[in-house]
Amino acid sequence: MEYIVSARKYRPMSFDTVVGQSALTTTLKNAVKSGKLAHAYLFCGPRGVGKTTCARIFAKAINCQNPTAEGEACGECESCQSFNEQRSLNIFELDAASNNSVEHIKTLMEQTRIPPQVGKYKVFIIDEVHMLSTAAFNAFLKTLEEPPAHVIFILATTEKHKILPTILSRCQIYDFERMTVQNTINHLKEVAEKEGIGYEEEALAVIAEKADGGMRDALSIFDQAASFCQGNITYKKVIEDLNVLDAEYYFRIVDLSINNNVSELMVLLNDIIGKGFDGGLLIQGLAKHVRNVLMAKDPQTLPLLEVSEQQSVRYQEQAKKADTRFLYQALRLMNQCDLGYRTSSNKRLLVELTLIEIAQITQADDGASSGRKPRRLKNLFKNLMAAPRPSTQPEMKPAPQVAAAVGVIRGERKEEREEKKEERGEKKEKLSLSGITSSWKNLRSQGQPSKMQILPGTIEESGEKKEERKPFTQDELELQWMSMCNRMPQRLSGIGARMKNMNPMIVTPPSEGKIPAVEVVVPNEIIKTEMDAIKGSILKTLQIYLHNSDITLSLRVAEKQEQEKVLTRGQQLEVMGQQNKSVVNLCKALDLILA
Repeated sequence: MEYIVSARKYRPMSFDTVVGQSALTTTLKNAVKSGKLAHAYLFCGPRGVGKTTCARIFAKAINCQNPTAEGEACGECESCQSFNEQRSLNIFELDAASNNSVEHIKTLMEQTRIPPQVGKYKVFIIDEVHMLSTAAFNAFLKTLEEPPAHVIFILATTEKHKILPTILSRCQIYDFERMTVQNTINHLKEVAEKEGIGYEEEALAVIAEKADGGMRDALSIFDQAASFCQGNITYKKVIEDLNVLDAEYYFRIVDLSINNNVSELMVLLNDIIGKGFDGGLLIQGLAKHVRNVLMAKDPQTLPLLEVSEQQSVRYQEQAKKADTRFLYQALRLMNQCDLGYRTSSNKRLLVELTLIEIAQITQADDGASSGRKPRRLKNLFKNLMAAPRPSTQPEMKPAPQVAAAVGVIRGERKEEREEKKEERGEKKEKLSLSGITSSWKNLRSQGQPSKMQILPGTIEESGEKKEERKPFTQDELELQWMSMCNRMPQRLSGIGARMKNMNPMIVTPPSEGKIPAVEVVVPNEIIKTEMDAIKGSILKTLQIYLHNSDITLSLRVAEKQEQEKVLTRGQQLEVMGQQNKSVVNLCKALDLILA
């Protein structure tokens, strides 16, 4: 005996046997009973929900010579018999996916001129009508607008948005719905009973969820599971055959997350990945599970669960243990993980971090005194963190000179600091020289300022006065000048970059009986004005780092003959070649050209 798959064997032959489309079938039956038939119908919806099947049933009922009182075809007249035996001359089916050219549509339009031999109407069923080309649509448009009285068109498509608006406006549109999980389970039960196959309702629920609202897909998966299970469809065998992650894992993940058990959660994740399941699919399935738990918390949203009755009870039990805030934040974290999973270079780490964060939602913050939640991971392994760790670094206290310099960087003047002390009720006291225990040499050994922000008066403010007259050389001057430019704060980065190109010169050397003088030649008046504003800071910095408090600084605009000519890249290469013949030889050997 020839084997027929369930999707064909149990294909509905009447409106009453169509599953999940009661509103549409009732409308079509009423149209047959009243005789008020349109000349064009459009059946649209997802795959496997009964569009083509309803089109055939409707075409059969239209031409039935003795329709029933409910609008169904009798199945006994010549028209019904010829349809059942696939020899009817009044019903034509066209697959627009493979017959989408203008010639195919013109051939079809020529057939509309011939009246029916048996019955009242000629019915043309065009499946996947959205595949027609634009030229074919235009050729079809005129006939669709004014067809012969004996012609009825039934169009079926899964993508209504691809059909021209001029076609849509001339059709009665019927939108088919996706099959609900419960409707699919009930239909699979009927098929299993007719085939004599044993089943578990949870197994049929897995098949229904896998079908994603398509009855044809559900029947195909049912046949596959029946072959694997050899006549007894069980839950364990179905998830093994379909490679579906057991829902028990999702329940365990949520329970472990509520109890903040990160260690077992990581072991469970490793077990899941070890069985070959993708981390992205795990996150998607877990998000769907958490969504179902959230829906199960409220009796009003409980009907939104598309699961079996046994699963619904388990969701309600877990919903009692899970806090609503936990479920909301878990969904948000999993949604972020799902969005970034494809672009992540370390996908497993992303999944692990997501599960760790979910497990921390209900965990108390570790010493967070402020109202704002700290953006860091909490202590996951408290037993390891309980023992105090010895400090490996000695406590560092800033030198008084550094503290004074930092105070100047923040823009706090002496008067402002004194006002703050008065507001705190502190008594102003002047530092005496006897209270200073470190000399300036000791202060330098402890630490030097990190920014070139030493202003005139800083030493006097800290209570110390320094008198040093150590000699220095031109090299030391240039070194400290460059170091000072590198320590410039961000707001002075522009002038600091220009100062790096300047060469300070010792005009008067630091010898006995003479005051050392340093001169800096600047390119123009604009730069000189900018440097005059910070001249005091520059001078004080040079005095401190060159250990000579008698240094004087003067700024002078360069004369025309002193200004350096800016060379182009070609001129620079030419100068380099004049200074070093090896550069010229290298360019010739490698045939180099300056780009």
